[in-house]
Amino acid sequence: MLRALTRTGAVCVLALAAFACSGARAAEPIEIFDAHLHYNFEPKPFYQPDEVLALFRKHRVTGILATSRPNTGTHVLFEGSHEGLQIVPFLRPYRVRPDMQTWFKDPTIFELVQDEFKRGYYRGIGEFHLHGKDAESEWVKKIVDFAVANDLYLHAHSDAEAVEILMRHNPRARIIWAHTGFGLPTERVAAMLTRYPKLWGELSYRGGIVDGAGKLTAEWRALFERYPDRFLLGSDTWISERWASYGEIMAGYRGWLEQLPPDVAAKIAHGNARAMFAER
Repeated sequence: MLRALTRTGAVCVLALAAFACSGARAAEPIEIFDAHLHYNFEPKPFYQPDEVLALFRKHRVTGILATSRPNTGTHVLFEGSHEGLQIVPFLRPYRVRPDMQTWFKDPTIFELVQDEFKRGYYRGIGEFHLHGKDAESEWVKKIVDFAVANDLYLHAHSDAEAVEILMRHNPRARIIWAHTGFGLPTERVAAMLTRYPKLWGELSYRGGIVDGAGKLTAEWRALFERYPDRFLLGSDTWISERWASYGEIMAGYRGWLEQLPPDVAAKIAHGNARAMFAER
């Protein structure tokens, strides 16, 4: 009898332990792929590589789309040690900050893109800033065609007009739309996603997704559920202050991801990026 009770007790203990472990796993925050990250080297970065990697581990960021100005920061992250972290390097068409205003009409930038691409590991070009009819430049078209020819994504910080011009340059272009139009109405975003099947929306700095109480708005819920495969998350760490608030940025995403169906949340949090940037 005592032996039977002992066995029963042991089974109960094991069952409770399994339940506790299962509960701990369930409570683990959803993993996030940060699809808009800058590790700028102009000036020298305030956060060192080991500090940046520690932030990713702490906040369960398991993948990043890495860019920098100049591309030195991307080299440091991608070529360094990063076990357990998928790093997807994008080539940025900037050497210094003023290039943001002129790159689209500067032939030397196209030379930079061609030379930097020879490193052999880039998966895209951007993030670049481009608005309105500036996108009609012959050098922009050359870069779009270069991206298509080399199976690269484009990461565009642009208004809707510029995105449409990029698509006209080459209908085979694949574009990640940084900030998804900022304050563009959801109806317009939906129209763009419908018209351009190779357009994805990245949501850093995108307003209107939640209300003042942190509740996901009905318009954005409907958009996410209609296009679950077309959205990505990003931190946009363009200044040191964004690194300092990195945990808050990720917590903000998780706050509204929890309000979505789990399969939709998983796609937006990391699944879409994993599918786009699968090993090749």
